[in-house]
Amino acid sequence: MKAPLDNIRVIDLTRVLSGPFCTAMLADMGAEVIKIEHPDGGDDARHFGPFKNNKSLYFALINRNKKSISLDLKQRSAIEKLNELVRCADILVENFRPGVTKRLGVDFETMHEINPRLIYLSISGFGQDGPLAGKPALDTVVQAMSGIMATTGTQDADPTRVGESVADIITGIYGAWALSTALYSRSVNNEGLYLDLAMFDALFTSQVTNLSQLIATNSAPGRIGNRHPASAPFDSFTASDGQVIIAAATKTMFDQLCILMEQPDLCNDTRFLTETSRIQFEPELKSIIEKWTCRHSCADIIRMCEEVGIPVGPIWDIKTAAESENARNRSLLSDISHPVLETMQYVTQPVRFGGYRPTIKPEPELGANNSEILDGLAQDTANLKN
Repeated sequence: MKAPLDNIRVIDLTRVLSGPFCTAMLADMGAEVIKIEHPDGGDDARHFGPFKNNKSLYFALINRNKKSISLDLKQRSAIEKLNELVRCADILVENFRPGVTKRLGVDFETMHEINPRLIYLSISGFGQDGPLAGKPALDTVVQAMSGIMATTGTQDADPTRVGESVADIITGIYGAWALSTALYSRSVNNEGLYLDLAMFDALFTSQVTNLSQLIATNSAPGRIGNRHPASAPFDSFTASDGQVIIAAATKTMFDQLCILMEQPDLCNDTRFLTETSRIQFEPELKSIIEKWTCRHSCADIIRMCEEVGIPVGPIWDIKTAAESENARNRSLLSDISHPVLETMQYVTQPVRFGGYRPTIKPEPELGANNSEILDGLAQDTANLKN
């Protein structure tokens, strides 16, 4: 099957995580992603650990399948080369602080004059306008200000950062979705588009549970650990050899759990008859369930719950998850030949896209494609005119 984004050219002016994650998704789908980096050191993420043979594995995972050219955009000659690339491009993605592209002369209005069909995505912390538009932002700042940190962790602990850079990653996913939608829009209207995507907006609007509680009560939900504010039992429980997650999210599932625990009388206990009452009496309910779970191994609890259709699972670390039979069957990691590291494991595109299977090419060295791309600009321009 032909790559879905074959013949789509993306100019990638992004750095660190949100933008590179977005453009990596496009590259996985066959787009030609040309990463433009400063000649002195390139993307900051090239210098983020962990390292192997002086290569950043962090950078490698989110810059697979891309090309790299080095341009100092403060130099007029570099801007002229960028303009030539834009003439033949479909998409440009940038994540400079608002106002920087205007100063450099690479803003949407300027690029749109060069290529009216260009789709231009700006990623920022808080958007291109508004009171916080110029505020510097990293993932942890956005987590703190979006409300998600205030609901992560236990009630007796401080607000806690989610263990992964979810603001960056969710923004990257939204960006790839928006660009794909814009490509379809352009195929209908034959016009370019400007897309303004803020990390704050992306993370804020993704909090369905927190926002539904806010809208219902006009109050902010607090930290409740692994519990769910609208369902019980829905939590981690101590077994004889570890912990498991049990999510008996309906009355039918709860009744099945009561039968498993050999306490069928709990099915009609007035404290636990409804979702609302089970949430109200959740501490008592958890104590009852853990008296049962602590007598059984994780494996036995999982087996018994699965046999009656109760969602249940072990709590794995990333190493255990990566080595699981399920991850191997889904081919979530692939060993790829690497010019410096001999072989390296790369994450694969998680969507099985019909018959298309993305190939993975290692991340480029800084400026690795200067000759290939910059020397070919004249030919690209001639082809465009023809």
